[in-house]
Formats: sequence, C-alpha cells, structure tokens
Amino acid sequence: MNQSHTPTASWTLVMTGATRGLGLVAARSTVSTDPSCQLVVLARGGGPAGFVDGFGAGAERVVVVDADLADTASTVAAAARIRRMLDDTALPPLRGLAGNAGVQFVDDHQAGADGLEATFAVNVFANHLLIGELGGHLTRGSRIIITVSDTHFGDFRHNLGMVPAPQWTTPARLSRPGAFGGASPSAGRTAYSTSKLAAIHLVHEWARRLPDGVEIVSYNPGYVPGTDLAREASALQRWMNKWVLPGLALVSPLDRVPTAGRRLASAILGAPQADTGAYVDRGRVSDSSAESHDPEREHDLWDHLEELRSEISQRQ
Repeated sequence: MNQSHTPTASWTLVMTGATRGLGLVAARSTVSTDPSCQLVVLARGGGPAGFVDGFGAGAERVVVVDADLADTASTVAAAARIRRMLDDTALPPLRGLAGNAGVQFVDDHQAGADGLEATFAVNVFANHLLIGELGGHLTRGSRIIITVSDTHFGDFRHNLGMVPAPQWTTPARLSRPGAFGGASPSAGRTAYSTSKLAAIHLVHEWARRLPDGVEIVSYNPGYVPGTDLAREASALQRWMNKWVLPGLALVSPLDRVPTAGRRLASAILGAPQADTGAYVDRGRVSDSSAESHDPEREHDLWDHLEELRSEISQRQ
C-alpha cells in the first residue's frame, strides 16, 4: 500500500480503474477540480510507476491500495484496509465510490483465484463486494458510480456490430467460465456485454437497499476509441483500436479519452443530478434497455452475489 501523509481533504473517494484510459483522466480531473477530495485508488501492485506523481500538486491527496479485483479475497482485504484508515481518521469521511474497472477477454475461460469467470468477477462481483464492504462508512450525500456500457442494449446502434448482444442465464452460470461457448472472441465479448447488463441490474437492486442519502447510478461513457479495454484482443484489433478508431471521434459523436474522462469526473462529482438507480449516458440522464429493468432477475443476482460473499467470509 502506498499511503500519503495525513490528508487535509474533507471527503474520500474510492475508485477502481483509475490507472489508465478514461479512468486516469477522470481521477486526475476529480482531484484537480475539487481540492477537498482525497482519492483512494485500488490497483494491482500499487499502480504503474510514477502513477501518484502524475497528479502533480494533488499527489499528496492520492493513496493507492494494492488490490487484484479478479481475486475476491484481495478485494475484501483492500476494503478492510480502507475501513481501518477511515476508522483511524487517516482518511476523511467516505462520500464517493467509483467502480470504473472493466475487463474484456478473447474467450470466457479466464478464471480468477476463486474459480469465478474473470469478466464477471471484475465487472460485477468486485463492485458488489466494495459496496457491501464499504457501504457502512458512506456518509449522507454520497454517490456511487458504476461504469457500464451501452453494449448491454445488444443492437447495432449501440455496439456498432462489434460486440454480441447479452445472453442472460442464471447468475450461478454467468459467474463461472464457459457460459457462452468457450474459446472464441465472440464468447469473450458476450461475457462482456452480459456483465455490463448485470452491472445495471446490480445498480437497480442496490438502489432499493442503500439508505436514504446514498445514491447509486450507472454511468455509460459510450464507445471510447483508444482505451486499453481491447488489450486482450488480437494484434490487428489492438492496432486498430489504438491508431485507427480514435480518428472516428473526430468525425462522429464518439468521445475521445480526454472528453470521456472529464465526463466521468463530472458524474463522480454529482453532475448531472439523478435519482438513485438512474442510467447516466455521457453526461445526461437517459434510459437503459428495457431488458435491464427486471426486478426478479436483479433479486436473483443479488442473492447469488451474497452467497458468494458469504463463502468468502467463511474461508477467511
């Protein structure tokens, strides 16, 4: 854990997915915009070399906690370290949680330390764990942001034909490798779109359960060319994503990484105002897909995630 000196900030934001791409832009923008914000970043190995220094004058308000979000025990341990810092007043009161981390693989066979399918573990379960483990410390006026994706719509308008539509099945099946056919890029991308649908379901269920004064919203940045989301793709696809597709943002409604990151920062800081459970699409409150509104499915997902969480507690 890389910890700064005792912070002078007045509120704490815990963030995942803040070491690269739009998450890095959002983290730096949040810290520079609000000098009262103490940022706690969860990152494997303490983040890339020089990560904290990149915040310039705001570096003294950045703490990095080592966490592997694909490893549930690591995520729970990181949350426990943050709770101790909050209890010891080494951190100011917790008022924000941004679950921005996301992964996509070339198949659906990737598994974390617990045997959970890695896309599900990072994109869904890690968010549930962090909210559950840190929720008791969230103060009134807090906002939780979970980064989702418009690939959950499953149509050409929203995914440009690059990502298959979600394929919902039981949460127990979704959480294990091989739910979408195995060793193919299509399976990996289906796991991704389905995980983002699950994340919206999770936001809806948490919105019903969080106390008054603590809101949770889904945030869709849209397709953002030039991020590292496709880092597990083929060499050609990675080259296209890095050098060709960013040009589309110059002649289309797509956002480039700096714009997408600043919009995420605004959402973290409370703009736009939104009812808890809302879907925020690139800076405006919008409607998620009809399929994403399913209370029975959301309750089933919650129950399964709580069963997994209980299993972790019993092993510790």
